[in-house]
Amino acid sequence: MAISVGLIGAGRIGALHGRNMVATAGVDLVGIADALPETAGALGLELNAPVRSAEQMIADPAIDAIVICSSTDTHADLIEAAACAGKAIFCEKPVDLSSDRIRSCLKIVETAGVPLMIGFNRRFDPHFSALRTRLRDGDIGEVEFLSIVGRDPMPPPLSYVKRSGGLFRDMMIHDFDMARFLLGEEFVEVHAVGSALIDPEIGQAGDVDTAAVMLKTASGKICQISNSRRSTYGYDQRVEVLGSRGMLQVQNLPESAILHAGAAGIQHGRHVEFFLERYADAYERELRHFFDCIRDSLPPSPTGNDGLRAQIIADAATQAAQTGHPQHLAEEAATGI
Repeated sequence: MAISVGLIGAGRIGALHGRNMVATAGVDLVGIADALPETAGALGLELNAPVRSAEQMIADPAIDAIVICSSTDTHADLIEAAACAGKAIFCEKPVDLSSDRIRSCLKIVETAGVPLMIGFNRRFDPHFSALRTRLRDGDIGEVEFLSIVGRDPMPPPLSYVKRSGGLFRDMMIHDFDMARFLLGEEFVEVHAVGSALIDPEIGQAGDVDTAAVMLKTASGKICQISNSRRSTYGYDQRVEVLGSRGMLQVQNLPESAILHAGAAGIQHGRHVEFFLERYADAYERELRHFFDCIRDSLPPSPTGNDGLRAQIIADAATQAAQTGHPQHLAEEAATGI
């Protein structure tokens, strides 16, 4: 029997998930909601799905799952409503920009006893998931140092920056989750610096566009993360792990695998343009995992707790960058890593 799904949010990510859902066997997209009716209507026409309100879909007992891709300020309320209605829930990150609000939301989900998956899609990238497997298999011995680089081709619109919660909560939060995913440990110490070097208006809005963070686990493992809102050579996503017996890397994906060698030197193609192209496989795989878990009555991952832990680190990094002082985190049991 097909899983009946309602999609809330028909913007860039909602449209991507909607297209992936209609291409997934055993899944029926039975409704699309968006704050802008014309946006929902256009996607509904493309995907042959009716436009419905979020409230209608959450209340409909025939709908098994809700996929939330609306604006961040609506996530927690929609999760709670869907949980109370007994729906399985997939929600794009973050649950909320407030860690306390996330905690209260997760309590309601726990009481309702419904599955909740948070959209840290990079865990499902085949290259990063293979890297994690090789680390678990001990390919490079004991892990000692992790380095993550994330650079966007260009800054987002200033209007987005102002409501994003800041670079650490919006952009680097993916890297915080990836660091936890790869290391399998919680961080206890956070150092951070940030500057507005690309666009002074980002600084005037109270945010940064260039940042670096150092993290340390209780066992002493160190992670270094650097982010920039500008990369003139394409979307830059790299991971390197140093261990007692060697090193593993995930390098950038080129638009083309063709290499040109000539008198001027050796030239590679540009990196893939942005996250939709770079993580196309990951977006497909994460939703497939969500629906497989529903069919098999298994808890999906990443969990709501994963969303909370990444948010706590993002809060600490923001505080460390603003105050110039390292922040210390209480070591908690790692759930869902």
